[in-house]
This record gives sequence, C-alpha cells and structure tokens, in this order.
Amino acid sequence: MSLTQSKLAIIQKKITGALSIDRHQLTQEFENLRSHKKSGQLADRQLDGFIKRLNRSRQKRDARLSAIPFVRYQNNLPIAERRDEIKKAILDNQVIIIAGETGSGKTTQLPKICLELGRGSNGIIGHTQPRRIAARAVAVRIAEELGQPIGQAVGYQVRFRDESNPNTLIKLMTDGILLAEVQHDPYFSKYDTIIIDEAHERSLNIDFLLGYLKTILPKRPDLKLIITSATIDIEKFSKHFNGAPVIKVLGRTYPVEVQYIQPEQDMNLSELILEAIKRITSLPERGDILVFHSGEREIRETANKLRNAQLNHLDIVPLYSRLSLSEQSKVFSPHKGIRVVLSTNVAETSLTVPGIRYVIDPGMARISRYSYRTKVQRLPIEPISQASANQRKGRCGRLSNGVCFRLYTEDDFNSRDIYTDPEIVRTNLASVILKMLQMKIGDIRKFDFLEAPDSRLINDGYSLLKELEAVTNQLQLTDIGKKLSKLPVDPKFGRMLLASEPEGSVKEVLIIVSALSIQDPRERPADQQADADSKHLQWKDQTSDFSTLVNLWRHFEQQHQELSRSQFDKYCRKNYISAMRMREWRELYHQLHTACRDIGIKSNKKLASYESVHRALLTGLLGQVGFQRELSDRGYSKNKQKNKPKEFIGSRNRIFNIFPSSCLSKKPPKWLMAAGMIETSKLFSHNNAKIDPEWLPALASHLTKKSYSEPHYSVRKGQVMVYEKQTLYGLPIIEKKLIPYATLDQALSREIFIQSALVEGGYRGTGEFFHNNLKAQSSLLDIESKIRRRGVLADDSVIFNFYDRLIPKNITSLNTFESWRIAKELEQGSAEFLYIDESLLLQENYDHLNPSDFPDNIYWDGTSYATSYRFDPGQKQDGVTVTIPISILHQVPLYLFDWIVPGMLRDKCIALLKGLPKSIRRNFVPASSYVDKFLEVAKSSDIKLTKALGLSLYSQTGINISSDDWSKIKLDDIFHINFELIDKKSHILAVSKNIEELKLRFKIKISDTLAQVATHSIEQEDIKDWSFGDLPEIYTIVNENLTIKTYPALIVEDRKINLKLMDNSLVAINKTLFGLNALYQLIDSKSVKYLKKNLLSGMDLQLKFAGLESKELLTKQIIDKAYFLSFLENKKIPRNKPDFEFRFIEGKSKVISTANELDDMVAPWTSLISDIQRETSKYKQSHADTIQDIDRQLNTLFCDGFLFQVPIKLLRQYHRYLKSILIRLEKLRHNVMKEQTQVAEITNLEARLKEKNQQIERLSLVAVSELWEHSLLLQEYRVSLFSQGLKTVVPVSRKRIDLHWKKIQNLI
Repeated sequence: MSLTQSKLAIIQKKITGALSIDRHQLTQEFENLRSHKKSGQLADRQLDGFIKRLNRSRQKRDARLSAIPFVRYQNNLPIAERRDEIKKAILDNQVIIIAGETGSGKTTQLPKICLELGRGSNGIIGHTQPRRIAARAVAVRIAEELGQPIGQAVGYQVRFRDESNPNTLIKLMTDGILLAEVQHDPYFSKYDTIIIDEAHERSLNIDFLLGYLKTILPKRPDLKLIITSATIDIEKFSKHFNGAPVIKVLGRTYPVEVQYIQPEQDMNLSELILEAIKRITSLPERGDILVFHSGEREIRETANKLRNAQLNHLDIVPLYSRLSLSEQSKVFSPHKGIRVVLSTNVAETSLTVPGIRYVIDPGMARISRYSYRTKVQRLPIEPISQASANQRKGRCGRLSNGVCFRLYTEDDFNSRDIYTDPEIVRTNLASVILKMLQMKIGDIRKFDFLEAPDSRLINDGYSLLKELEAVTNQLQLTDIGKKLSKLPVDPKFGRMLLASEPEGSVKEVLIIVSALSIQDPRERPADQQADADSKHLQWKDQTSDFSTLVNLWRHFEQQHQELSRSQFDKYCRKNYISAMRMREWRELYHQLHTACRDIGIKSNKKLASYESVHRALLTGLLGQVGFQRELSDRGYSKNKQKNKPKEFIGSRNRIFNIFPSSCLSKKPPKWLMAAGMIETSKLFSHNNAKIDPEWLPALASHLTKKSYSEPHYSVRKGQVMVYEKQTLYGLPIIEKKLIPYATLDQALSREIFIQSALVEGGYRGTGEFFHNNLKAQSSLLDIESKIRRRGVLADDSVIFNFYDRLIPKNITSLNTFESWRIAKELEQGSAEFLYIDESLLLQENYDHLNPSDFPDNIYWDGTSYATSYRFDPGQKQDGVTVTIPISILHQVPLYLFDWIVPGMLRDKCIALLKGLPKSIRRNFVPASSYVDKFLEVAKSSDIKLTKALGLSLYSQTGINISSDDWSKIKLDDIFHINFELIDKKSHILAVSKNIEELKLRFKIKISDTLAQVATHSIEQEDIKDWSFGDLPEIYTIVNENLTIKTYPALIVEDRKINLKLMDNSLVAINKTLFGLNALYQLIDSKSVKYLKKNLLSGMDLQLKFAGLESKELLTKQIIDKAYFLSFLENKKIPRNKPDFEFRFIEGKSKVISTANELDDMVAPWTSLISDIQRETSKYKQSHADTIQDIDRQLNTLFCDGFLFQVPIKLLRQYHRYLKSILIRLEKLRHNVMKEQTQVAEITNLEARLKEKNQQIERLSLVAVSELWEHSLLLQEYRVSLFSQGLKTVVPVSRKRIDLHWKKIQNLI
C-alpha cells in the first residue's frame, strides 16, 4: 500500500490507542518504517505486520475498556463527595496527592474512580500496599464492591501468590512486588496508573519507588501516579513532585473521642490495658476493642492477663504478621460478645478490622533502626509519632462514634515527632545501592529521594557490598555484584548462593536461603508451646540452626511427595508447621533455583558436608561471627556457674547473646556465625551455627587487617619468622600465625638472621667456620665466667660487623646463606674467609689467670667430678657447677665442695669471717691476713670448711667460734657449689646447692640405680651360713667409665638373710650388725630353741598388766640382745669366714648367761611399773603436766624393741629410774611450781635427742654410742632433779649435758 504523510500521521496517532505495554515497541517499529520509507526500502510485508500488531494491541485495549464493570460508590464515604474533583485532578495532572483521613474510603474508592475515567484500559491500575495481608484484604473488598470474583477484573499479587491474569484491571500488590518488576520492566509499561497507598509509612521500597517514579515520569507521560495516605507531609510530597496538586479528604463524620489516661507508676502494660477494658465494658455503648502492642510477647502477656481476669463475654483474638492465614482471618469472622483484638501495628494502616468502636493505644511500637556504627539492626520499643497515633485513632469511628484511649498524657502526645522517621534513614542501603548500580540509574548520593539518606548510611551500604565482594574500591560492580543483582534475595543471602557452587552445596544453601527469606514455618501457639517444641525437636541439629532448616525441608519434601494436599496440610498442623509457609518456602526455593540456573549456578548431585554448606553461608555473614568469652565465676554459686550467661564477642567489639530459641543456646560453641543480629532487651544472634575459625582467613582475606609482631629467627625453619595477627572488623581470628618475615622487610630480616643465627648461635648449617668461631668465643666466655668479670670477650657488635661486611644484602635465611657460602668456598678453595681471628674477639688480656685455680675437674678418692663455670648474676646456676651422675651420688663427699675451687676459696673464707657477729669478727682484723695464714697450710678435704677455718683461727688467736655462730652466716650464692644431677643419658634430674638434700630426695632412685649396676655382683639371697666369701667394706663396680663405690651388707629381709650392696657405708655397717646377729642365731639354733622355751617363764600376766610388749616379742629381743652382746658388742665386724667362726667359738658360751641376766631384769620392772601406774592414777586431774611427762619417760624407756636397742649399760639402771619415778610421785604435792619449770626444761632436752635418734641408722657407731650416752645423761639428770636421794651413777648437770650435746653435733 502507498504510505503518504497523512497516513503516517494517522498511524502514529493510533499508537496512542494501543496498550501501554506495547507503545514503546510500536513506536520504535513506526520510526523504522518511516526511515525505510525515506530510503525507499519499505516492504509491504513489513507494513502489514506492523499494522496487524498495532490493531491487535488496540483491540486488546478496547476489550479491556469494555470489560470495565459498572462502578458503584458507597455514598456514605467522604471521598464519594469529592470524586468529581479527584477525576478532574487525575485528568489534568500526571501526579496527584490525596491526603485522606482514616475512614475516608480512599483505599477502596480511588481505584474505582480511576476505572470510571477509563484508566485500566491502556494498562493495569497498580495499587500498592505496605503489607501482604492488606493487599489481599483490599483486593477482596474492591472485588466485592464491583461485584467481581477475585482474580479477574480485580486481582492481587503478593510473594508466592499471584491472583491476577492478563485481563486484570486493578492489581493490588505490595510495594516490594512493584519494585521487583523494575528489573524486567524499567518503565512500568504494563501499568497506566499507579497508586502508592499508605505512603506515610515511608518504607525503603516506598521511598525508592517515589524517587524512581519521579525519574521515569517524564519518559511515561501517559502514566498517572496517585500518592495517598491518611497522615502525610503534604508540602514535602508536593514539592518532591514539582508542586503536584493536593486534595484533602475528610474522614467519616463519626466523631472519635480521645481520652488520655495517666499511667500509674507501679502498673505494667497488661495491667493498664486490663483497667482500660474494664472501663470500656462498663460503658453503655458496646463495641469491639482494638488494642495495639509493640510485639508478640506483649500480646501474649496481655492475653493471659485478660483470660485470668475472667471478664464476661470477651472474645480475645491476636493479630500479627507471623500468624497463619487462618488465624489472621479470625478477625473478620462473625462472633458473639465483645471482641478484643490484640494487634501489633499491622492493624495501624491498610488493614481495617471491622466493628471497632474502641481503640486502646499504649503509644509505643517496635521500630527497626539500623546502626551504621555497630552494623546491628535494632528493634527498640519507642514512642510512636503523632501521625501514627492518629492512624491508630482512625481505626475506630468507622461505623459509629468511637473512643480512643491513649495510655499516656496529652503533653506527651504534643511533644512527640509529627511524622515517623522514614525507613531509608534507619536501615542498611546495600540492596538499594546494588539495585541502582545494576539499573545504571546513577549515584545514590545524587538520586532524587523524597528525603536523602545520611551519607554514613550510604557509606555503610557500600561497605557491606565490599564485604560481599560485590563492588570494587572504586564502587563499580564486580562480576559477583552483577550476579548478585540478578538474584531476588538479600545481597548477603545471594552471596551465599554464589559461594555454594564451588563448595558443592547449592541445594542445601538454596534450602537455607529460601527459608531465611520467609517467615519461619514453625508455629508455637501460646497455649501449646511445649507440645510444639517437642514436635520440632525431631529436626533439631545441635550445632546449627541452618542444618535444622535442611532437616525440616527434607522431611516435609518427602511428605509432600507421598501425601495429598489435604493430608499434607493435616500433617503440618499436627506437627505445628504452617502449610501455607511451607508452600511459600517451596515456591521461593524453585524461584531461586531458576534464578541460579539463569546465571549459570549448577546444583550439586551429592549431599554436601557440614563444612561445605557452612563455609558457603559464612561468605555472606563475615560481619556476623563471634567467639565465646569467658565470664568470671564471681557472683555465681557452684550450682549456678553452669547456668551463667554465655556471652560472645563479635566483630566491631559487639557483645551479644544467642537467642534462647536457637539450638546452640544450651551448649554454645567457641565460635559461631549468625544470620542476623537484632537488639531488643539485649543484642541477640538469630539462626546460629558453629564454625571453624580456620575458615575465616581464606573467606575474609579481602577484609582482614594484618599486624606483625616479634620478628625472630627460627632455628627449626632456618629463617626469620614473624607472628601475624589477623582481625576481622576488630575481632581477632588469628592471634599468632608464623610467617616468613623476609617478604615484609628484607633488610631487617637479614640483620636478625646474622644476629640470631651467626652471632647468638642459632646456626644449624654444615659450615666448619661456625664451630671454629664458637670455640674461640666459648674459651673466652669460660675465662670470663671463672674470673667473674666481663670484658675479655668483645661484645656482639664486633662479631655482627664481621659477618655484615662479608654477607650479601639478599641473604636472609639459612638456605640462602648456605648456597652463598658453599659457592664462595668453592670459588676461594677455602672456608677460612668466615673464620674470626681471636685477636678480633679479645678485648682484655688474661695472662694473669692460673688455670689450676679454676680446674675443669675436681678429683677425690679416685673419682673425677666435672666442673663448669657461669657468670650470670641472679640466675640459679650462677657460679661453679659440679655435674654428678646419679650412679655415684651416694659416694659424693658431704663437705669436700665446701672448699669450692682454689680461685674462689680465699674470697669465701674472707666472706665467712665478715659474716660473723661484730663481737667475734673484730678479733680477726684484717680478715685477709688470718685467711692467708689458714690457706698456707690448708688443703681441700671432706671436713666442713668452717670447722677447718675455726681450728686455724683458734690456733692463731685462742678464740673458739661455735658451730651456731658459723651456721648463722648467710653467704652469697656464688660461694655455694651448684650440684647438677644427671642420669645415664646426661639428662638433668635436679639442680641443688645442698648435696645432702639431693641424696635424701633421690634415695630410692640411687638404690634402683645400684640394683641395675649390681646385677652380676656379689649379692646373694637367703644365706644360711658363711658361704659367700669375704665381706669387704667397699665393693667397686665399673660402669660406663665410672667407678661406683658400694658397701656390702648382710640384711635381714622377710626373715631371710641377704647380701646386698648399699649406697651408704654407715647404713651398711648398722644393717650388717643385725645380719650377723641373725646369722649367729641361725647356726646356733639349739641354743635359740632352748632360750625361747625358758625365758620369761610365767610372766605373761605381769607383762600385760605392766603394759609391756608380749612375752614372745620380749623373748625375741632378749635372745637378739644376748647374741649381740656375746658376739658383736664393741668388736670389729668379722669380714671373712675364719674370723666369723672364731668369734662364734669364742662367744657361744656367754649366750645363755647373758640371756638369763636380761631375763632377771624384767620381773622387778613389771612390779615397779604397776606401782607407778597405781600412783599416777591419783594425780591425773590435779597434776596433768607431770603425769604426761612420766608417761613420756616410760614410753622412752620401754619403747618398741627396747630390750635389744638399749645398751646393757643403760638397761642395768632401769630399776633405779623406776624407783626415781615413785619417789617423784611421793614429793609431787610439795613441788608443784618447781615441777613445772623442770618438766619444761627436760622436755626441750629430750626433744632434740629424739630428732637425732630418727637418723640413727645413717650414723657412725661412735655417734650412735654417744647418743645412747646422752640418753643415760638425761635419765640421770631426771634422777638429780626429782629424786636426789638416789644419787647419780655419773656426774650430771645442765652444763655437762650441753657440752656433751656439742660433742655429738661435731660428730654428726
């Protein structure tokens, strides 16, 4: 057909009659036709095709126009009166603003006004609501008023549910649904009218829509925008849309009375509400009551309070968004009595609860606020604005007069903000920024928002996108960001999905992300919480709330496949699961699955491991990890310590707790991640899982801050290492990770390597130079240690400079050094270029040093003791150290090392003199002269140095220095040898300055060591006669180049006589005496048998009454004593068989007579002891101290084994000592005061003897003899004190006793 200009104009005009969704495409095609016509390339088929598409679109438009139902208005609504004005405003303007008060009918009537104008024919009338429940309820209401079934002319679309079709004229939806359409329809071409209702809510979606719509309106002149709300900042909205006209519509004519109730200080919210309801029920006008609350917990508390109050005819119904659809629908169902609707602010806008006459407004609400500082979404309970309060008031007065009870004062109301802060100034903007970057609509800072967000919130949004690796540092979208923008979920959840593919956990993460994006399908009805929790327990995972969601999904997916829909719904109800939300979950899962497939994410075929799932989740939650911190036990009893709160430290130094419903709340892990952080009464983490902190460094490498400390040379690794600390938003995730330092600071690494490896001895290479240089340094250090002065060896800087001049700048480790050294040695043919000359190391000459003054070994009695020297004041091993193998510890002389080494002996002796009391040391001035005279003749020996020095001083001056005076001197530690005890592998067992203490501490180990080396020695067991050869005093064993001295002894063990090697000569002698005594009895068994039969005949009762040992024990002691006196008393130990046999022949005839003498002693003792017992019973109460002293004396005289242990000389005096006690008891009444003094004195004297007696086995025979002599003196001293008439067998006094004690001390 020929195409003239006039026909082109007609066609172009017809395009305006096409559907709005087709106009852009038809316009482009028209322009192509026009250009082809000019070039003469227009084909008929092109034109025909275009005309067909144009006519088809116009026909659809006409069909939509004809489908517009007859519009009827509710004339009782205020907006009906203003509809002509509103129609004209819509026709004359692209944007209008309706400020309609609550109850004006704007929500339901505006779409009908648009229909009456023919709107909805070119495209859909889009009508947004802030909530899904409102979108559905308003759609149903409009459909009913138009007489249309829902889903046809009037439909709605909310998440997971689309009740609309291509022929729908009015489409209700949430603002989020409309915003989501921007991705595939950036100009909203399917709509010819958009109504933004409840704009005062100023949600993030609403503010972004308003800004975006302002941007596209010039490009869509056919699009009409209507903004409406009951409480709106008219001037701000009008100004934003370039002076758009404003139409104000009054609310219903029914008045609403406002009553302010002053809250009582001691009443909580539920009590205040109860009082208000009681007031309402007392009024004559009955009607339903709507009570606003901040949250579900407050609703439950009020419901319980009202039920417990048992008010008549109340139907209590909760209303909040987490309720199932069936439970929400209860507010619209018929009822009897008064219905009390307990609601969150879901009933504040859009959703009209029918029949409400009374509103109770506590004036508070939970308002979500995001902190850009802590990165936490807070939900504080805050006072609502005046606009919100008026919205609540407008929920009543719809059908008749209403009353709004405000539980706060009028002054409080007037002081509040007029409008609620828009969400855009109190939320994270990451998703908005991502959407804007993807849509390429410019910088968010320049975007025309109704109210621009704080720049800090914008920066925070970008920070989150950087955390998710969605934007670069230049704020450009990355490949990850581009993919994230195509996923219809929160950016954090989208990041998890992207990370799940390489982890092989796409299916599991899809399940989790889709679950986190909807309301929790698990239900916990207030009256059935325990039952619900028990049902939900079957899916609970102890380490992860996310795994719990996966378990729940898999279980119900199986049920979904096996059950019909009705059976499935019933099964859900039985297990307290919302079937509707399960369907939403499934639908979102499949939506996300499709979205993932579209961007190339492939699902895994195998089940994913815990690690792969949670690593993927962690990529989106890097800012929401934490570790459990230890709380002090203070304030918690032992029973309550296990219940003390478990606090976590999170990123940015946040302190938070696990939300109680989490599976981790009872047994929290050390580290966790959380899907959300919400602050209510505390900061709580929601949806938690245990994590391995080892995952964090790799996943958060782009976020971690690294610091370095303690660079040092590692001998094991052969390089300089440094500790790296990594923090994630201030949270330490790696405290001390060793890494090579050379990559960070090569120059300093080189210095540390030279200093630590070559100067300080950390080198572990194969170079000979090091051992040569170390040997040179060691010899000079040894000299310094001996003379106890620094200055012989040059300081470390000299050695450092030597290496620094030779070693190249790139040498920082053992490997690089060794490679260079080997190459250099090959080049020079020698390794001596690294040898340090001793002249370079020598700082001070030491020719005056005499090597013999500081020997490397001390020799004594055929044994060499290795010595070493250390000059390190204040340290434990400062001074001279003697190394002693444990196998020869027993033979180390006790006093030899008092003499230390010759080079230090003079200083020690002078220090000893200077340590004496001033009254004594003034006799030895100058001290050095007296010491020098001593050293002229003194030689090191195994006697106390103080004793030898004291004898020399006595010979020089005639002044005697007591052992007490010497013992009080405190010498510096360097004058005491350090004894280093080692085992056969040269491992150090102990270090001490007291050789005697070492011997006692390792007594058992010494015996064990001797037992090991004595395996093939002269030891024998169960000896019956002298069949073992000679019995030497010393038996030497050579073991591992050590000459070990041992001391053979005959020992009685378990009634057998054994030949053993002992580590102590005195113990060996004492035990041998007992062993020989037993051996003589063994070979003279007939005499022993005779004595056992005849000794102590008929004495059983006398012994028992006297409290002595049994007849059998005393008989054994008499026999032992008789043989000892006959064969061994005051005689040398026989050490060969002839001597042993000669001694037997010589003493055998004395045994019987000696035993009889001992037997004759016992009978008189028993009689005297009985007398003493009778007398002491008289004085037990009145003279307790004396009686105790007598008991102590008797216990000493008649101790276990006394007949054998006590010398015969002392036993022969027992009769006198017992008589002395009786005499003392006769005089007791007359000597009370004197007795007390004497008892105290004798008690002290006997106490020191008792202490020495405990060491008797390790003392010499001479020392033992003197101890028994001292016992005799003490008993005689008792006689002199308490019964002088008996007289003493030896001269005795306190002075004689003290002198004798000094003699004993010198022996011991």
